[in-house]
Amino acid sequence: MDSLAAAPGTGPATSPLPVLRARRSVATFASLPQDRTVVMGILNCTPDSFSDGGEYNSMETAIAHGLRMFYGGADIIDVGGESTRPGAAPVDEAEEQARILPVISTLAKAGALVSVDTRHASTAALAIDAGAGLINDVSGANVHPDMIALIAERQVPYVLMHSRGDSLHMDSLTQYNDVVEDVVAEMSAIRERFYAAGVKPELLIVDPGIGFSKNAEQNWELLANLDRVAEMGNKILVGTSRKRFLGSLLTTAGKAAAPKERDDATSATTALAGAQGVWGVRVHDVGASLDAAKVAARMRAGKASREARLAAAGEK
Repeated sequence: MDSLAAAPGTGPATSPLPVLRARRSVATFASLPQDRTVVMGILNCTPDSFSDGGEYNSMETAIAHGLRMFYGGADIIDVGGESTRPGAAPVDEAEEQARILPVISTLAKAGALVSVDTRHASTAALAIDAGAGLINDVSGANVHPDMIALIAERQVPYVLMHSRGDSLHMDSLTQYNDVVEDVVAEMSAIRERFYAAGVKPELLIVDPGIGFSKNAEQNWELLANLDRVAEMGNKILVGTSRKRFLGSLLTTAGKAAAPKERDDATSATTALAGAQGVWGVRVHDVGASLDAAKVAARMRAGKASREARLAAAGEK
């Protein structure tokens, strides 16, 4: 039912079903912006995610929210059917697939570049068949050999995120000699398994795993030293959105800020990450982070312009 109607919730459309605008040209990984940090919008099709669990737990509400983010400027829509918050219980693969595959298919048909947030190779394969163009895997050190084989076979972009243990145990695995160096070393070791299987280096994106098997201080150290992560030579994705360490920072009268009260701080981290040249950020509030990414890009361009002018003057 393609039309030129507004995205659900943004105009006169009152139908509970999502309304598709006229299809855009299909977004691809290669067509993503090169002059600013990419903004990946989070779409949790789950009842128990820490920030918005249950809000988009039906196909209709999930599709509608995905379209809102897409029409609102998100470069990628990251669809997940299993919560990875600390303490979350695993989800059966069949249930995960039932939650997300219709959503992925609809968003891809609307022209969105869709990422699938999954630890399971079987889910990733079906998501690619449904139109997903990127795999976002939080498995870290526990990545399954089947996932490595799938990425090597399909040669699709893959986010390799640093983590230790699973959702039930990761909070007890925060012992590091130097969190920055240890994270780089551990991601590098996992990365070599993908390279050995034949995955092209340009398809691997690394994510330092903010909040995954790290405490608040370790999260801040990683954010302040993304230049060291960049030395790996891969694109970097950063996910800080609404996480606990931001809530702790924004504590008022002894009470940490609630998840949805952390969006301003999230957009600040987007600007700071963008200023360091980070490839992408994964966020709930697309609009604010898109603005922050544009500001960061413009400041980087201003710095580069001055450096080029000084270099040219020195050559004369």
